[in-house]
Amino acid sequence: MRAVPEVPMELRLLSGERFTVDGHGYLTDPEAWTESFAEYVARSEGIDLGDRHWALIRWIRAEEADHGVMPDARFAMKFLGGAGGKAAGRAELFELFPYGYVKQAIKIAGMRQPRAWSTG
Repeated sequence: MRAVPEVPMELRLLSGERFTVDGHGYLTDPEAWTESFAEYVARSEGIDLGDRHWALIRWIRAEEADHGVMPDARFAMKFLGGAGGKAAGRAELFELFPYGYVKQAIKIAGMRQPRAWSTG
């Protein structure tokens, strides 16, 4: 059971954009995602988005669009690690998103909150 009710709420940005998020701040419709939404959520998480953040965010969105499912953290680690492998990717993932893949990267990328998740 979740501690926060899953009642959708409207989020309005200063730009005038409106988004519907669940009680944990995840988009209820990933198609509504914009870079402004990502920047807003990242700021609220204390993250200043750089090139590597954006590379992972765009990769997450592309993987979900291509395969119909969010990529698991271990695939994100492999993506980030490149030739350095999963271990190098794991270190970078937690450097970029210190509170975790689902808590920060998935939320910033505009995905729905997963019900259950393997951290890889």
